[in-house]
Amino acid sequence: MNKALRKVVIAGNWKMNKTPAEAKELIAAIAPLVKDADCEVVACTPFVDLTSAQEAAAGTNIQIGAENCHWEVSGAYTGEISAQMLTSMGVNIVIIGHSERRQYFGETDVTVQKRVRAALDAGLTVILCVGETLEQREQGITSELVAMQTKIALGGVTEEELKRIIIAYEPVWAIGTGKTATAEQANEVCHTIRECIASVYSQAAADGITIQYGGSMNAGNAAELLAQPDVDGGLIGGASLKPNDFATIVKAATEG
Repeated sequence: MNKALRKVVIAGNWKMNKTPAEAKELIAAIAPLVKDADCEVVACTPFVDLTSAQEAAAGTNIQIGAENCHWEVSGAYTGEISAQMLTSMGVNIVIIGHSERRQYFGETDVTVQKRVRAALDAGLTVILCVGETLEQREQGITSELVAMQTKIALGGVTEEELKRIIIAYEPVWAIGTGKTATAEQANEVCHTIRECIASVYSQAAADGITIQYGGSMNAGNAAELLAQPDVDGGLIGGASLKPNDFATIVKAATEG
């Protein structure tokens, strides 16, 4: 982390977990544990939980975000949620391009770019996810692949708009598997992403952008990962559903 240059963000990605009532209970349990955080704290919840989570987070330092949005404002897209629907609810942050969206629901680099554009146009801050599979890592193309994903997703995004982009590096092979990139591996790819931003925009833009690690960060490894110079927070999956574990990660970001 480098708090002098950029903000540190710990964001929970709840995935398809928790009913509205359970969401309210979880936020209520987390809130007192992270109230003194020296970083931004976000909980990205399923759409049906947003209102309950917002109610529970009112008056706390926890921001409530969404897990996805569509690229159109409205239309015949059964089951989808537009960026405008999110902002109408007071939501100001959304995850785009998570590997599970790519793997299970047909997201491509092109549709990720369209969703990023729509989210920015609606005034949202975007957590943009990029990362490689195990096969791609073993082929030695991690750097090229992650740079390509980043460049395509940010197509048409201005340097001013980039201030509302957070990039989450999530090695697909480390999500939900219990495997984690070493702190050095995580930092290496986060640094590659930063170099990519510098080449497309400027060194100032690269220095200022928050790059999270999103591959099974947990209470046990958070401090080591967050001690890396190019790791500016975490996109937290399973551990975000456990108040004490999530609070431990936030504490590591605060004390780092």
